[in-house]
Amino acid sequence: MLREGSAGVISGTGHVFTMKMHNDEMGDYEMSNHVVEYEPGRRIGWEPVLKAASRPEDQPEIGSRSGHRWTYELTPLGSGSTLVTETYDCSSAPEWLRNAVKGGARWTASMTATLEKLDALSQSG
Repeated sequence: MLREGSAGVISGTGHVFTMKMHNDEMGDYEMSNHVVEYEPGRRIGWEPVLKAASRPEDQPEIGSRSGHRWTYELTPLGSGSTLVTETYDCSSAPEWLRNAVKGGARWTASMTATLEKLDALSQSG
């Protein structure tokens, strides 16, 4: 889904980074991601906000903070290994969004693929 990202170095909560995205349902869209949790080398959490959308039905959601959050947590395991945990939390999102993402289950396959790619990249050098 990720097409392009721009962040620079994330320095803490309050930082905003942008991701240009695409999926078959929404087409092209862009997200502003507001960093709400940050511990260098250990944790980053952000709340996505729709910044631009190609579908007319998504236009009313532009700029709305919907109360859902993505988080990556890094846990050092020793000997150069790190456990990466990705979490999607939509418990504070409006009902329509919780239903649309099936309580977060919609993202399980994508999250698994992302973590597998990260693992492969980390082992390749």
